[in-house]
Amino acid sequence: MSNYNDNENQNNIHNDSQNDSYNTNHQNNTANQFNENLQYSSNPQFSPLQERLKREEEEENKRRANQKKGHKGGYFVSGLAGVIVGALIMWLLLPSMVGQLPNGSANSNGEKITPIEQTATQVTTDITTAVEKVSNAVVGITNIQEVTDFWNQRSMEREAGNGSGVIYKIEDDKAYIITNYHVVEKAKQLEVTLVDGTKEEATLVGSDIWTDLAVISIDSKNVDTVAEFGDSEVLKQGETVIAIGNPLGLDFYGSVTTGVVSGKDRAVPVDLNADGVQDWETEVLQTDAAINPGNSGGALINIAGDLIGINSMKIAESTVEGLGFAIPINSVIPIIQELEKNGEVRRPTMGIGLLDLTEVPAFYQQQTLRLPEEVTTGVVVSEVVKGSPADRAGVKQYDVIVEMDGEKVENSIDLRQHLYNETEIGDTLMIKVYRQGEMVELELKLTEGTSV
Repeated sequence: MSNYNDNENQNNIHNDSQNDSYNTNHQNNTANQFNENLQYSSNPQFSPLQERLKREEEEENKRRANQKKGHKGGYFVSGLAGVIVGALIMWLLLPSMVGQLPNGSANSNGEKITPIEQTATQVTTDITTAVEKVSNAVVGITNIQEVTDFWNQRSMEREAGNGSGVIYKIEDDKAYIITNYHVVEKAKQLEVTLVDGTKEEATLVGSDIWTDLAVISIDSKNVDTVAEFGDSEVLKQGETVIAIGNPLGLDFYGSVTTGVVSGKDRAVPVDLNADGVQDWETEVLQTDAAINPGNSGGALINIAGDLIGINSMKIAESTVEGLGFAIPINSVIPIIQELEKNGEVRRPTMGIGLLDLTEVPAFYQQQTLRLPEEVTTGVVVSEVVKGSPADRAGVKQYDVIVEMDGEKVENSIDLRQHLYNETEIGDTLMIKVYRQGEMVELELKLTEGTSV
C-alpha cells in the first residue's frame, strides 16, 4: 500500500510541476507579447502604467517561485507527519494487543492473564522399572520369503510377516534370540530390528514345530541388553505380568501391555499342519495382558523384570476378550538348549500313522476293527513304517491303542504328549492295543525320529 501511495504522490508532484511550468511559460509569453505590443505601439520610454504592470509581473513571478519550492517541501512535511501519526496510533493500540501476542500477559480488556505452568514430574513405578530392564532385549523379526510373480513367472523375495523375539544370551560374537516357530516358518531370509532401529541379518539356529519355539542368532556388536530368566513354576494366579512386543508390525515396536496371570498349566489344542485336525496340545500360561499378531515371540515378564514366558497365541473371536497365552519359560529352557546344540529337538519315535477312533464311523468300528461296544476312544494305527520300533514290536495296521505305560490314551494328542513328554530315546514303551476284538500287550524299544 505504501508503494502505491508513494508512486501516486510522485505522479502528483510531476503533474503539478508540469502545470507550474506551463503556467509560468504561458504568463511569460503573455508578458513578452504584451511588452512587444507596447514596444511596437509606443515609444521606448515606459509610461507609469507600464512600470506598475512590470512591477506586478515581477512580484507575481517571485510569489509563484516561492510557492513552487514550498509545494515540494510540503510533501516531505506531510509524509513526516503521516509517520508520526502512524507511530502514535500503534503506541495507543499496543496495550490492547498484548494479550493476543504469544507471550502476552493481558487480554483484550487489558486484564492480566496468568501464564500456564507445567510440572515436569518423572514417575517411576515397579512396572516402569521392569520395562526399562528388559525392553532393549525385545526385538522385531521380519520373515522374508521367496514368492513367484504370477505375471512375469520369476521368483522374488518379499516380506511375509513380522514378529517379536527376546535376546537371552551373548556368546563370543553372537547374540541368541528366542522366538516362535511360526514367526520364522518358511523364511528365506530373517531380519532383526533392534531398539535403535539397527537392522541385522539373522541366522536360524534351530526350530521345533511341536513346541512352537525357535532360536536365531545375530552379530552381537550392537547388542547391550539380554533378558534374565525367571521361574514360571512359582507364578501365582493374579500376579502382575507385562507383555512386550511389536503388535501389528514394527510400526508399534516395543509396545507394553499389562495384566495378570489368569491361569497356569493350561493346555490349548492346536492344528499344526492346517488340515483342520488338532495335532497337539500346547502347555501355556493364560494372561489377560493384550497379545496381538506381531506380539508372537515377545517377552512376558514379571514385576521384577524376569522373563517368565514367550508370548505365543491368543483366542481371537468376537465373543472372547483377554485370552492370551505364553509358553512357560521352564518349558522353553530345555528346548532352546537342544536347539542350540542340535538345531532340532530329537524325540523318540514309534513309526506309526495315527487316526482318532472318534473319526471312524460306527459301522467300521464294529465290522472292520471289531471293537467291544464299551471301547469308544483310542488311537487307530493307520500304517506301520517298515523297520520301525512298532514294526519290530509286532504292531499291526488297524490296531487300536488304548493305553501307554499304564496311562489311558483317548486320542492322538494324548499319545503324542506321553511319547514326547514322558519318554526318551532308548526307553522301552509298554502299550495295550485291541486287535480284532482282543486285547494285546506289546513292548517297543524307542528310537530317534522326526515323526510319531
